[in-house]
Amino acid sequence: MSKNKNKILVLFAHPSQSRSEINLPLFNAAQSLEGVTAVDLYGEYPTFRIDIDREQQRLVEHDVIIFLFPLYWYSTPAILKEWQDLVLEYGFAYGSQGTALHGKTFLCALTAGGGEKAYRHEGYNHFPIRELLRPLEQMATLTGMEYLPPYALFGARTAVEESRHLEHIDNWVKLLESLVLGTFDKTAAANLPKLNEKLPELIGG
Repeated sequence: MSKNKNKILVLFAHPSQSRSEINLPLFNAAQSLEGVTAVDLYGEYPTFRIDIDREQQRLVEHDVIIFLFPLYWYSTPAILKEWQDLVLEYGFAYGSQGTALHGKTFLCALTAGGGEKAYRHEGYNHFPIRELLRPLEQMATLTGMEYLPPYALFGARTAVEESRHLEHIDNWVKLLESLVLGTFDKTAAANLPKLNEKLPELIGG
């Protein structure tokens, strides 16, 4: 595992932040960390007029790219799709000359309203969370990034009343710090369904 310090870019997308009990605190925690750039996409682009040059420069300047979002209808909020469509251009992010993202790391940090048992083949959502995120995994693969399993919180609607949110936020900070320091074991993480359970073993020290 590398011991070099990495620069982390967190792209936060939540269209209803006044109702956010988990994602907004995760974003705020990320903002406070050295080596982490946390961007509120809805805050910066309320009319969806994304500055492609600025976003591409951000990508070039960072080593780890994280999408932070609530899972909406088995996908990302709309602005993250718009961001992908506009920013990940041919010749920049893919194609024979599109190598700007090669060697970077990508992962999703997400919340889901349903319980974890719903995200199984036998559950009412029919697919594990990693399978539902296959389009994002393939986006990372096509652009030459190393994909990591998601850091996910299930049952997000009741996490605060059940006092599960504080540990999740604390572990999020530890995950980011480990990624910055280069102590995170990406090889051991690669094939996991999600990062949460194995996080203490993965973050190193």
